[in-house]
Amino acid sequence: MTIIKSFSVGNGDMFAIRHHSDNFTIIDCCICDDNRKQIFNDIKIMSYDKTIHRFISTHPDKDHIMGLKSLDERFKILNFYCVKNKAEKEDYDQDFEHYCKLRDSKKAFYIKKNCKRHWMNLDSNERKSAGIKILWPDVDDQAFISELEKVKNKESPNNISPIILLEAHGINFMWMGDLETKFMEKIYVDLPKVNVLFAPHHGRKSGKIPEEWLEKLNPTLIIIGEGPSNNLFYDYAKNFNTITQNTAGNITFEVEDNECKIYVSNENYSTKILNGDILKANEQPTQQIGNISLNGYYLGMISRN
Repeated sequence: MTIIKSFSVGNGDMFAIRHHSDNFTIIDCCICDDNRKQIFNDIKIMSYDKTIHRFISTHPDKDHIMGLKSLDERFKILNFYCVKNKAEKEDYDQDFEHYCKLRDSKKAFYIKKNCKRHWMNLDSNERKSAGIKILWPDVDDQAFISELEKVKNKESPNNISPIILLEAHGINFMWMGDLETKFMEKIYVDLPKVNVLFAPHHGRKSGKIPEEWLEKLNPTLIIIGEGPSNNLFYDYAKNFNTITQNTAGNITFEVEDNECKIYVSNENYSTKILNGDILKANEQPTQQIGNISLNGYYLGMISRN
C-alpha cells in the first residue's frame, strides 16, 4: 500500500508519500506556526518505520520552502533532491538561506530527466525503490538553460520546476511544481497517461497545461491547489474530474491493487464529476487508513484504466 497526503497549507504546496517500499518522501513544504504541530505529527506517523527518507524541492519560492529550516531541525533531512541551480532572490529569508545550504551540500542529489538513483527508482537486493521517475528537466534544453540564467539574476524560479512521476500499484501521480504555460509550450516532454495530476502553479491560469499535453496525460483526476483567489484559476472542471483543495482541505490517497481511495478532511466537501454524479464526503470519519491513523472522510475511488 502507498499513502499520499496533499496538505492543505493555504497559499502553498506540501506533499508526503509513504511508499509501499522502505521509502518516505516529502515534496515541498509550506509550514507555519498555525499548521506546524499537525504537519509534524502526520510526518512522524507516516514515516515511522521507513529508513530511506528524501525531501524533493520543486523550486525555491516561499510557498514551496516555507518552514524548510524547522522541518530539517525536526526530522534531519539527509537526502535533498532538487534541480541543479544557482538561484538568488531579493527576499532572502532563513528558509531560502537553508535551501541554498542544502542545495549546495553533500546531501544534495540533482534531479534531471531520466536520472537514476537507489532507491528512488532503482531496486537492490536490500530493498525496493520508491517508483519515482523524473521526466523533466532536460538539462541540455536551451529553454531550460535560459531559465537557469534568469534565476541567477533573481528572477522567478517557477520554470526550473521538475516534472515528477510516481508509479504506485498501477496508479500514476504527477507533480509539475509551478511550471508556467508559456514555458511548457516551448518544450517537449514524453508524457504518459496519468491518473492523478496535481495542476502546475496551483491550477492558476498562468500555469494552464497546454491542450496537447492534456491529451497525452488524459488525467482521471486533477487536483487544484490553493491560492489567494479562484479568479486566477483555470477551470479544468469543464473537461476533467477535479478536487479543489481550497474547499476539500487535506487530501489523502490510499493506493493498492490498481485502485486509489480518496479522503478529504472537510466533512462537508462535495464535487460534481463529469458523468453528472456528485461525490460527497462520507459523514463518518475514517480513523485509520491502512495502518496509519490519519483522519479523513471518504470521498470516492478511482481505478486503473
